[in-house]
Amino acid sequence: MTTPARPSFAGHVRAVAARGGLVVQPRMGFADPQRMLAGLLATKHADATTAGTITLDSYTRVGDFAAVRAALADGVDLNGYPIASLDPFITLSVLDGVGHPGFPVQVRHGSALPSAVFDAMVGLGLDATEGGPASYCLPYSRVPLTRAVQSWASCCERFAELGELGFEPHLESFGGCMLGQLCPPSLLVAITVLEGLFFRRHGLTSVSLSLAQQTHAGQDLEALHALHALAAEHLSDVDWHVVLYAYMGVYPRSRRGALRLLGDAAALAVRGGAARLIVKTVAEAYRIPTVAENVEALEFAAGVAARTTVDLVPEDTGLLAEARALVDAVLELDADVGKAIVRAFAFGYLDVPYCLHADNMGRARSYLDDSGRLRWSSVGRMPIRADGGGERGALSSADLLGALRVVERRYDEGEPDAFPDPGPDFHDRRIGNRA
Repeated sequence: MTTPARPSFAGHVRAVAARGGLVVQPRMGFADPQRMLAGLLATKHADATTAGTITLDSYTRVGDFAAVRAALADGVDLNGYPIASLDPFITLSVLDGVGHPGFPVQVRHGSALPSAVFDAMVGLGLDATEGGPASYCLPYSRVPLTRAVQSWASCCERFAELGELGFEPHLESFGGCMLGQLCPPSLLVAITVLEGLFFRRHGLTSVSLSLAQQTHAGQDLEALHALHALAAEHLSDVDWHVVLYAYMGVYPRSRRGALRLLGDAAALAVRGGAARLIVKTVAEAYRIPTVAENVEALEFAAGVAARTTVDLVPEDTGLLAEARALVDAVLELDADVGKAIVRAFAFGYLDVPYCLHADNMGRARSYLDDSGRLRWSSVGRMPIRADGGGERGALSSADLLGALRVVERRYDEGEPDAFPDPGPDFHDRRIGNRA
């Protein structure tokens, strides 16, 4: 195992936040170790305050290591870094080449049963990753939720052991991004807070809580404030910060639209008190972005953030009260938060709209109102009320497809930005082949 050095991933984010800065981070993963090293170095040397990312391949995510080995043997390119299948010394050479841990790196994966991933990270001394027992199970797998909770509990405890060796293991909940494109944010806030409590119960003392940018800037800002409030109430005894994800749905197809949407995400991150922003690029609508496009996104977002002031107070539409009601109802189900989460989905106290996993009750439905805010048309058995106190008719397939593309159309067709335009110098910027 490598020896810890400072700053840790969590320590890096704390230090940047303390001076009022924002850490920007790509979603980047390559199967070839030299390409992975090049991507990390480009991220490190970008004109922004960054953290590195190693995103794993989809075979590793589902535990199909035979397919990983076959792909590597046949020279077939994978869509991410196969951390659990490569010789650890290869990965250590990548980390040494980038200067880790002086440059913090987070592993991102998407696995409902992540024991092999955690074993690899612990062996390498990597101190930061993301996921969660619900947020990496329901959207991405058919694994029973009870099994995912058990796996994540043991992985958290294994990961926490790094603390005894001088590391500061940090785990980010993905709960604020679960099918977040059409999920009213009170549920996302509740799930990420509950996963943070789950991590704490299983030994972790440094966590981050996520939220995805959605369809209405005012609602997003209110959601970020609600997330901070609930984290302060429930996680005051651990180190925590908030991470915002640039919009995760259908992305604008035009360069200008994509940059405007990313600029709004960066401004939202600053105004909502997020410590990190996960960026998206101008290529999102078409393909996996290049390293150069990722660097452009990092630098663009950092530039917008530097020009943004914290001058907005969100409207109180009851989002915090709704999220608090969900968290409180779940925590009353069992003293063990993992068991409480399983029971909450079984009872319908947590119910993700349009999620097809067998352990999601599937009675909750949402819609976009005329202002672009996400609302509940049906709450199923959740302990909250549908908007207007009644049930609204279910979306037709055409309505659903239209709602999924509303942000893409808004930014491509030139509707006014939610936040001020960062200026033509950013919209017209090119970075060439520096990466």
